[in-house]
Amino acid sequence: MTPPEKTAQVKTSGAPTGRRRRIHPAWIVAAVAFLALVGAAGFRAAPGVLMVPLQEEFGWSTTVLSLAVSINLVLFGLTAPFAAALMERFGIRKVTSLALCLIGLGSALTVFVNQSWQILLTWGLLIGLGTGSMALVFAATIANTWFAKSRGLVIGILTAGSAAGQLVFLPFIAALAQNPGWRGASLLIAAGALAVVPLVLRWLRNSPADVGVLPYGAQEPVVREPRAHEADTQAADAGATTPATKDSANAAVRALQVLKRASKVRTFWALAAGFAICGATTNGLIGTHFIPSAHDHGMPETTAAGLLAVVGIFDIVGTIASGWLTDRFNPKVLLAVYYQFRGIGLLVLPLLLGSTVEPSMIIFVVVYGLDWVATVPPTAAICRSVFGADGSVVFGWVFAAHQLGAAVAALLAGFIRDATGHYNYAWLGAAAMCTVAAVISATIRKDAVKKEPVAVS
Repeated sequence: MTPPEKTAQVKTSGAPTGRRRRIHPAWIVAAVAFLALVGAAGFRAAPGVLMVPLQEEFGWSTTVLSLAVSINLVLFGLTAPFAAALMERFGIRKVTSLALCLIGLGSALTVFVNQSWQILLTWGLLIGLGTGSMALVFAATIANTWFAKSRGLVIGILTAGSAAGQLVFLPFIAALAQNPGWRGASLLIAAGALAVVPLVLRWLRNSPADVGVLPYGAQEPVVREPRAHEADTQAADAGATTPATKDSANAAVRALQVLKRASKVRTFWALAAGFAICGATTNGLIGTHFIPSAHDHGMPETTAAGLLAVVGIFDIVGTIASGWLTDRFNPKVLLAVYYQFRGIGLLVLPLLLGSTVEPSMIIFVVVYGLDWVATVPPTAAICRSVFGADGSVVFGWVFAAHQLGAAVAALLAGFIRDATGHYNYAWLGAAAMCTVAAVISATIRKDAVKKEPVAVS
């Protein structure tokens, strides 16, 4: 017979005592977060599709449009760690709702642009701030706050939300860009972001305490500690996030303090360097320039957009699978394998591009899709393992490096295209960088993965 004390303890792990829930609220929150990421992902599919129509209408160079994308990617990255701190300070729901509204506003205002500086304002500033607040750090925050187990799987599923958004929006954006035109595509992106706001306001809760439960899989109450870098290891393992304290009341100060502590740990720089290359070879190059590059080879834009949509399909599969693998295998080994496979794909890409879709291109799209953001779950896992309760904000800074790498690559690839008339050097340079990322990931110190979370001071 189970002792009364033990019975009470087991009940607290899933729902309040005396009540049974078929579905833990954490999964409802995760579902809404997934939809929010889908809604926010519309713009991620847009630049590659809309570049050619904008060039044809206004005569802007590839470099100018690449600069707009680069500003977006820089803000996308630099906003992320502050957004993580803002979520701790003001709550996930408020920050997420505001971010979706910024994306909708920026996309809607794009239809009125007629000068190049205006596209820098809409694509760059407004949408950059909005998407930055809905970046992958959002997925890490949800997983760390609401889940004590299966975090890798949850981060994989939520990260796949961005891929799902690309899959949902990209074919429609490509079709609208042809008829009636790119303005209709911009309005579709705005509608997609704003449509999710009511769901966020109704169902997205800030923490398990708001609905009287523990994080999914937690077996004992979470003990809150007064300072982020002194968070109790067991509480971090149970899924706790550090509440806003006097030290973190200002989100900007909180984010910068975490950066100062993390910058003293070599693992942080290894993750940031690898993730910068990850961003360069996904959002920066393929996400921004694959469609224009395919167009240079005579492939119709709608066909190239369809190939990117297939990348999105397999990205969902690959990211979820990566989350499952992260829960079971050494994350640094997974990172090294992912980066090296990506490098091989980029190395052969110039040989595959043509006016028609050959079987070899389909193989590339499938492999690249499986590997697109498979790097996220193991990277987030290492951040959590090394930095404990600071892990979400640290991941925000690592993600900032991801987007800075993407911004540099997007701008540099546009310059290479204008200077040489093709993208070949961009693809080959990216392939070499992936090998560097694989080596960096493989040499992450072993104790950074296997030891308990450590205080960084």
